[in-house]
Amino acid sequence: MERSVYDQMAEYDQKHWWYRARREVLAALIERMVNPPKGAHILEIGCGTGHNLPMLGQFGNVEALELDEQARSIAEGRLGRSVMSAPLPELAGVPEGSFDLVGAFDVIEHIDDDQAAIASIAKLLKPGGRFIMTVPAHQWMWSAHDVVNHHKRRYSKRRLKKLIEASPLKLERVGYFNSLLFPVAVAERLSSKLRGKEDVDLKLPPAALNAALEKSFAAERHLIARLPLPPGLSLFAVASAT
Repeated sequence: MERSVYDQMAEYDQKHWWYRARREVLAALIERMVNPPKGAHILEIGCGTGHNLPMLGQFGNVEALELDEQARSIAEGRLGRSVMSAPLPELAGVPEGSFDLVGAFDVIEHIDDDQAAIASIAKLLKPGGRFIMTVPAHQWMWSAHDVVNHHKRRYSKRRLKKLIEASPLKLERVGYFNSLLFPVAVAERLSSKLRGKEDVDLKLPPAALNAALEKSFAAERHLIARLPLPPGLSLFAVASAT
């Protein structure tokens, strides 16, 4: 990702509606689909500034991995110990067969060889351990945002299912989320393209709007892994090690 993306993450990851609501949705997904054992060993790959680590810590003992030096330093402050640095798909030095849960939240779309990345992640899991990933949905929504984030692709539901099914993991569920705001996002994205003014900077909306957007997105925590959500901005997949 561009340096500016990490800087914006550090500035807004505790305040912006997207980060705050997504943590609630992910927590609900983990609780329903994984329900890790007491004292679970958890790894987040590509943790950025570590904004998900306290949420993951509710479910067990958390380790993390991040390549960007400045973001890793912030994450280490939040975690209270060192954060690993090992690129996908090699994951050199990360102990295999050690984790009850591995998460990669908006990470795999950055990797050239996503199939090799999933195969490497599968080796990290204990038997019966779970892998949860999220990725941006719909290639037709490709924009300047994807460029500055150094995305290699966006995913369709079918493509994500095929990726997991071709891996050593057993696919348990694939679904959309960030669905309630999807029509608004599509309208804004198309309008920006027509105007030729695609804004790639993350901005904090006015307080009332920020709160309303957070409430709308976070409401999906009541539905995720209970009911299939309609097409949304993102996809999740849950898979298990055999």
